[in-house]
Amino acid sequence: AGAATRALTGFVAGTGHGAPSSSHVFVVRRDQDIYIQTLRKLFNESHGIFMGLQRSEEELAGKSRKAQLVQVSKNYRSVIRACMEDMHEAAVSTRDPALQGQYSTQVSILSAMELIWNLCEILFVEAATAGPLLLRLLDWVRLHVCDVDSMVREVLSSESPSKHKLFWNVVDVFVLQGRMDEARHLLSKEANANPASMNMYKILDDLMKKMPVPSTGNTQTLTELELKWQHWHEECQRYLQDGTFASNPHMESICKIMLGDEDAILEKKELMTTWYHFLVTRLLYSHPTVKPVELRFYAQSSMDLFLGGESSPEPLDMILMSAFEFEMHQVIKECSIVLSNWWFVAHLTDLLDHCKLLQSHNLYFGSNMREFLLLEYASGLFSHHSLWQLGVDYFDHCPEYGRVYLELHIERIPLSTEQKALKVLRICEQRQMHEQVRSICKIMAMKALRNNRLGSALSWSIRAKDAAFATLISDRFLKDYCERGCFSDLDLIDNLGPSMLLSDRLTFLGKYREFHRLYGEKRFPEAARLLLTLMTAHIAPCSFWMTLLTDALPLLEQKEVIFSAEQTYELMRCLEDLTAGNPDKQKFQDDDVETTKVEMLRLALARNLARVIVKEGTVEGS
Repeated sequence: AGAATRALTGFVAGTGHGAPSSSHVFVVRRDQDIYIQTLRKLFNESHGIFMGLQRSEEELAGKSRKAQLVQVSKNYRSVIRACMEDMHEAAVSTRDPALQGQYSTQVSILSAMELIWNLCEILFVEAATAGPLLLRLLDWVRLHVCDVDSMVREVLSSESPSKHKLFWNVVDVFVLQGRMDEARHLLSKEANANPASMNMYKILDDLMKKMPVPSTGNTQTLTELELKWQHWHEECQRYLQDGTFASNPHMESICKIMLGDEDAILEKKELMTTWYHFLVTRLLYSHPTVKPVELRFYAQSSMDLFLGGESSPEPLDMILMSAFEFEMHQVIKECSIVLSNWWFVAHLTDLLDHCKLLQSHNLYFGSNMREFLLLEYASGLFSHHSLWQLGVDYFDHCPEYGRVYLELHIERIPLSTEQKALKVLRICEQRQMHEQVRSICKIMAMKALRNNRLGSALSWSIRAKDAAFATLISDRFLKDYCERGCFSDLDLIDNLGPSMLLSDRLTFLGKYREFHRLYGEKRFPEAARLLLTLMTAHIAPCSFWMTLLTDALPLLEQKEVIFSAEQTYELMRCLEDLTAGNPDKQKFQDDDVETTKVEMLRLALARNLARVIVKEGTVEGS
């Protein structure tokens, strides 16, 4: 906890990089924590807890709902602790001093986060009442004030604990934390080693054994507890005044602590290490039935007594003090300033909001505190190459501005691969974000076109429903066909379906490819009808008419007559329109190849017409 205090001191906004700053000027910094690999577990696993809480049964009433929310809080804390343990292992295993320092700092910050969260869980989420409140605070101190744990292990693992130089320090630690059974166990070893003082040890052991403590259930009322505690207190007082422990300063000191003597407790300042440990010890031995509303007075006086004017409160002290004063908005505000990321305040505020504790607090710009902090946290996630996917869900659960933020942020995601683009696209389509869908498809279509991947470009432009771009790509397909004599991406063109109606040029591309398929399958009459339709219905661009007429040549030269007289006249008209209406008529006439094509077409059409007339006349004559 001491390390956590020191770590948080360096993370006040504006001093995170060691630079001096005014108390009124805050340096705006990017949320760097999302780039720390070992914190990925914190972000990923807490996302699942967050989503579970949003979907949880709001209908659960009273104790069931409270138990559910307390469990959610514990789940968040277990993620913090697991992440802290991983970070500690990383700090121990690395040989890089800079990395080691970074990991150690993160361990301290995570430790402070768990400390604050646990206290908020006790006071706000669980809302422990007088009696159970003290038990929860004792657990809190035992869990988080672990600076003395190594000393306890050292003494207990020695061959003769009672002869160890730190023996009495460990007994004092147990007494200060209300761990009476462990203290009695150690004292029994000392009593066996000093038979002459056996009676004194027995009296102290009996006092420790009889010390009344609040029960977790409803087995006794507060009044009963207070009466028992008063009788026990008077008994301790009697033994102290009788001088029962006068011959042993250590035991006399323990008796004074059990009587709630502030001076005697403060003498053990180094063993407690923090003012909030002093607060809980003081309450245990002077006011075990403390009510939540009384905590603020004891907390303030305990901090003043413990620090004694020698040092000023650190940021962590002020956060904990705000919690003891039940100023939850102040806790959130100070954590926002002090902590190096938005994870903590966003998730804690969301949990408190589900506890119906923040309903009345709206910010001046329209959003409530929960939504504001979730928006900030999710915005930070969107700057990471993969964590942005978690940010989507957080935006989804911000009813007022979440949609707007998601639209703005999703457009900034670099679409580095087609797989990533499809992932982003699916998110947009699920949320009916039509503008963003079109934008993504256009970007990917342009990328594909630049890389000369026409099939992919056409697919994206169809998905974007961008008629102009689909026309442009269709023209590229037709140009490639003219140059190479075959189509690329046949699967795509063959399966356009209703999509070909997006633009006239795309329709022509699809139908022209269908003509080639019919021709390949030797379905000549159908191919001929389709070819004529493409020209007479003006689906084909005029620039492509010569190609279509040239495609008609093999059909005109077939042994069997394919085109009827009427169809042949139509083809003749199209050829004349092409040659007569061409703006580059002179150039057209000077081009030997084009002139040859026209002459061949005229000849083939005339010959076909003669064959048709003969055939149709024969049919009529018979």
